[in-house]
Amino acid sequence: MNFRPNPTKLALGMLLGILAACENDPDEVKELVDKNAVIVETGIDPEILYSEHGQVRVKIVGKKLLRHKAKEPYIEFTEGVRVYFYNQDLKVDSRLTADYAIKHDNKDEMTARDNVVVINIKGERLNTEELIWNDKEKKIYSNKFVKITTPDEIIFGEGFESNQDFTNYRIKKISGTINVKKDEVL
Repeated sequence: MNFRPNPTKLALGMLLGILAACENDPDEVKELVDKNAVIVETGIDPEILYSEHGQVRVKIVGKKLLRHKAKEPYIEFTEGVRVYFYNQDLKVDSRLTADYAIKHDNKDEMTARDNVVVINIKGERLNTEELIWNDKEKKIYSNKFVKITTPDEIIFGEGFESNQDFTNYRIKKISGTINVKKDEVL
């Protein structure tokens, strides 16, 4: 008598044997799934408006927005962001661009990173790798290296802070060539 096992029955028997040897606590599985379950909503070409007393003050535009609905929800602009700051007459006072931005729902701040550029109404330009915009205080600031280019000078610093329209700023740890008028000297 020649015995030849059926390959299908053999594979099925082995699989059942392996599954029977495994044991998972359903509560542990649920906890693991709950910890790692993050719902992500995607928006293409999103536009977010911030208004004050019925007038638009800030417009945020991006190519792609990811809204993470986690325990601490946040949004990311993963393919670049443009932020426009408007004055009382609904004219753009300054604009900010960056390759990436993140804003946590429970914070009043948005962090822009990578190739951050801010240009104000006077044409002055700020370049840095990281900038934080506090929408509640209407300020922008950075603790990173900054370069500010004006029509007359280029100023470098390690950190800065400004109003959000970038017209009144203070540079920390300043270096570079700065033109000073005779009447401004103490």
